[in-house]
Amino acid sequence: MAERAPRRINLLQSTPLRLTVGLISMFALVSLISLGAAYLVIRDSMQQSMRSDLTQEFAGFQAAPTAGAVAALVKAEAAVTRSDRRILSYTAPDGRHYGNGYIALTEDGFRVLSISKDDDLSQLTYLAVSRPLYGGRLTIAISRAQIDNLSDFFIKILLLSVLPTTAIGLTAGLVLARRTARRIRAIGDTLDKMAGGDLGARVPKLSGRRDDLSFIATHVDRMGQAQQSSVAALKQVSADIAHDLKTPIQRVAVMLNQAREMPDLPPQLEDLMHRAGQETEGIVATFQSLLQIAQIEGGSPKSRFAPVDLAVLAATFAEVYEPSAEETGHSLTVHAPADQQFMVTGDKVLLGQVLANLIENALRHTPDGTPIHIRLARDGVAVVLSVADKGPGIPEPERDNVLRRLYRLEQSRTTAGSGLGLSLVSVIADLHEARLTLESNEPGLRVSLRFPPSEGAIP
Repeated sequence: MAERAPRRINLLQSTPLRLTVGLISMFALVSLISLGAAYLVIRDSMQQSMRSDLTQEFAGFQAAPTAGAVAALVKAEAAVTRSDRRILSYTAPDGRHYGNGYIALTEDGFRVLSISKDDDLSQLTYLAVSRPLYGGRLTIAISRAQIDNLSDFFIKILLLSVLPTTAIGLTAGLVLARRTARRIRAIGDTLDKMAGGDLGARVPKLSGRRDDLSFIATHVDRMGQAQQSSVAALKQVSADIAHDLKTPIQRVAVMLNQAREMPDLPPQLEDLMHRAGQETEGIVATFQSLLQIAQIEGGSPKSRFAPVDLAVLAATFAEVYEPSAEETGHSLTVHAPADQQFMVTGDKVLLGQVLANLIENALRHTPDGTPIHIRLARDGVAVVLSVADKGPGIPEPERDNVLRRLYRLEQSRTTAGSGLGLSLVSVIADLHEARLTLESNEPGLRVSLRFPPSEGAIP
């Protein structure tokens, strides 16, 4: 039984979250561009309006007839004007200064100086117009506070609209990703079960929505139903053929035995009939194994499940096969720590057949004189049974294939056998919910069955 590959979905790599992040990023980018463009347009419009106001106001001072009149007008308006909003500065031809602030023109531009000790205008920004007038210089400056406040206003819009929307969108995307991940995981788990041989697995109905995942789940269920029906039909045909042919072939075997007992048979004919009888017995054994596999896959042996001591069972079968091992020089040993229990729940006859098939395979496919080890160990509360040899082993790409019915490796076609030994072991392992693994014994093959913990198991 192949080990099911774990399926974990990283939310950061899930499609819903990626789509959400992409859409939110696009929304944030468009919002930033829109806010930036709006800020630039409004700022330029305000600056243009302020420059127009400055030009018109300067034209009003130009209407004064003399420098004295300009000085008097500047002095009167400066008295009622706050310097942090608007500055009037006029330097008369005689060098006297009039206004609520002093604006000097340097190489670096305009420099605003305070007249009153209570006002500090050095840190404020202004938009100014400065031109000669009647032998002096008139400068009018308007505070840029509104434009500066405009940038703060747009930053607040950004913080109060774009960022919360982005955070809410990402949170919603994460929630959707988690919900979608659960549904995808359910579909993946169902596919894993089908790949592991459970063709009756179906996708659970997590929601009543009709969307693309529901569409996929429906088709996965249809595929599983079709495969289950096809496999059931093939198994039934296999069982029917084996059942229908078993009796006639047994009759042929009986007739061959009766013919061999007839007197005065030529030696060549007697040898030929003997070999034909052996082939017939092999065919009967093959059909018997096919029928047994069909019976096991039906689940009927589970009614005979009872506690089984694998240590006692392994020792019994090692003793049974000891004479056969001695004939070929094989050493058959059992390793089971006496201070541990190796109880499992199962069918004692079928578990014995597992041991018999694995021991026979090791005796048949390994060189004479090599060791065969039967080991029992505990993995927590689980029991692990393994049979290891020092033969040629099974190449890794072929290890799944040898569990198929009637499949034989190329180097094994000249040896006795039907290709059903490991297939029967796999079916019995599935019936007992044991995990079957084929590994390299460096050299050789190690076949392991990991049984789930049984009730009352003592680690």
